[in-house]
Amino acid sequence: MRALAVALLLVLSAQDLPAQDKRRGNDGGSRGERMSDAERQRMREDMREAYRDRDRSRERPPELSPQERDKLRQDIQDANRDLRRFR
Repeated sequence: MRALAVALLLVLSAQDLPAQDKRRGNDGGSRGERMSDAERQRMREDMREAYRDRDRSRERPPELSPQERDKLRQDIQDANRDLRRFR
């Protein structure tokens, strides 16, 4: 009985193998034309540019001078004092 179950399992799993290859795109090019070298290179360049743009947007703003930092600190302290008064 076990041998029959194992044999049935092997037969059923073997039938799924060709279907899995088609889902992965390993079916020999039936999904359309393959990408040319020029298209592949253009895509690489586009991706590099996209990553550069993303990295540029993450750049830190310029640092504040000591006077600007003191002014900002004082403004925040004043705002906090005002908030405490209104509570």
